[in-house]
Amino acid sequence: MAESLKTRVGRVVAGGLHALLDRLEDLNPQAAMEQAVREAEGVIDEVRHELGTVSANRHLAQQQHARLNRSHESLNEQIAQALAAGREDLARAAVARQLDIEAQIPVLETTLADLARQERELQGYTAALLAKRREMHEALAAFRQSRASTGSAAQAAGQSAVEQRLAQMTEAFDRVYQRHTGLDGTQGGTQGGDVDQAARLSELEALVRDHQIAERLARIKAGEA
Repeated sequence: MAESLKTRVGRVVAGGLHALLDRLEDLNPQAAMEQAVREAEGVIDEVRHELGTVSANRHLAQQQHARLNRSHESLNEQIAQALAAGREDLARAAVARQLDIEAQIPVLETTLADLARQERELQGYTAALLAKRREMHEALAAFRQSRASTGSAAQAAGQSAVEQRLAQMTEAFDRVYQRHTGLDGTQGGTQGGDVDQAARLSELEALVRDHQIAERLARIKAGEA
């Protein structure tokens, strides 16, 4: 595994979105957090790719190791047959081949051990990165939810501020209107408005309109309209 990739894995696993927010001077922290998640996913893809390469190489090395061992055993039989046939020259060639195989096997075994170690290391990195990615997705989701909640609260607070401002303007208008006319203003002379009275007035307006509609219909039926 390349040292640069190891460093990137370490940075992703050791880092966190909350720590990133603490350092962030960006005006769009959510975009920066999403970029951090994408970087983590990119590192995961690279580690998985290298894991696949190491696993394939280990498989090939295992096949080569097994093939050399089978060839070494086969040469034992061939040496015996060559000697039985009086062909020492052939036996010597087979022994030479065995020596070559015996020189290769320890190197292959060292390679196999190293590849197995790399494979375990990469599997560990993959598991750690996947766990970190889940953590980052959860943190990002929580951040988005908190922003949405904050936005709703800010909107409600904004509406409340508008309502308060409107009430202040109405009170100011009523004071000026009453001072110059001696009559009640928009609030009808009540503190903050009388909700019950407003409901009664609305009901009265509906009754008057219904009466007007009934009268118009009666005239139409009588042929007066």
